[in-house]
Amino acid sequence: MDLTKTAWRKSSYTTANGGECVELASVPGTVAVRDSKDPDGPKLLVSRRAFAALLTELKR
Repeated sequence: MDLTKTAWRKSSYTTANGGECVELASVPGTVAVRDSKDPDGPKLLVSRRAFAALLTELKR
């Protein structure tokens, strides 16, 4: 999947120096995740359902 023109979003908790965070992008039927310090590095593609389940578990 070509993600070169994808709009990535950083967490609102990201500090001015970038911090250690991930960036998310919404692509059809999927959530893409990447390391904010390595935007050209690997990306993780997760179904929206799996991502929602992950967030539910993290909030517990």
